Amino acid sequence: MLVPYESLTQLSSDTFNNLIKEYLISQVEDGSFSGEGKHSMERAIDQCKAALKQGMLVVEYSEEDESIGIRRKEDIVIQENQQDDW
Repeated sequence: MLVPYESLTQLSSDTFNNLIKEYLISQVEDGSFSGEGKHSMERAIDQCKAALKQGMLVVEYSEEDESIGIRRKEDIVIQENQQDDW
């Protein structure tokens, strides 16, 4: 289930930022983001917030395993299409 951006703005800023930081850390692990320094992380958080607002990134909640995470919108669409093929 996708979480609407408007709902995300209702979260405390710490919670919202921690969700984004978790996403950014996963991007460091796969080489998509190079987070060196405090200012780099702050800039990346602002960029993620803008991408979430624009719909380029989405927040997905999985009821099955009760997890939440940020994903690229095109990854969600591709995964849904693959499930339809099964």
